[in-house]
Amino acid sequence: MTTTPPSAELVTYAARLVRVVRRTAANDSTASLRLLSQLDELGAVTVTELARADRSTQPTISAGVRSLEEKGWVHRVSNPDDARSTLLQLSDSGRAELQAARRRHGAVVDDLAARQGIDAAAISDAVAVLRALCTPGG
Repeated sequence: MTTTPPSAELVTYAARLVRVVRRTAANDSTASLRLLSQLDELGAVTVTELARADRSTQPTISAGVRSLEEKGWVHRVSNPDDARSTLLQLSDSGRAELQAARRRHGAVVDDLAARQGIDAAAISDAVAVLRALCTPGG
């Protein structure tokens, strides 16, 4: 009998939780929120860097960025290292949209936790573990 290591289960269930939240918050654009979240995490980056981080193609990212620009959630700034290119940055309204989506998603998790009898302390512990694992240099 093979047992799955807890670290593998953590990855599995973290991914499942993201999918459950996405299905519940169906009105949110997964692609838009993913790009906003990447920009929040990475800071100002080129389209190429964003595509690499997202493991997408440059044309796919360019199309997504155009949509975000049309909504006013992303803007371009001069690249101080290369005058031929621009950097993408979250706008204030993009940051506000991302925060609002995260609050909506958090409410879904709060509801799921309440139904399962999981208290806020357990959620906080889980957040601490995931934050440590996702923070460079731990």
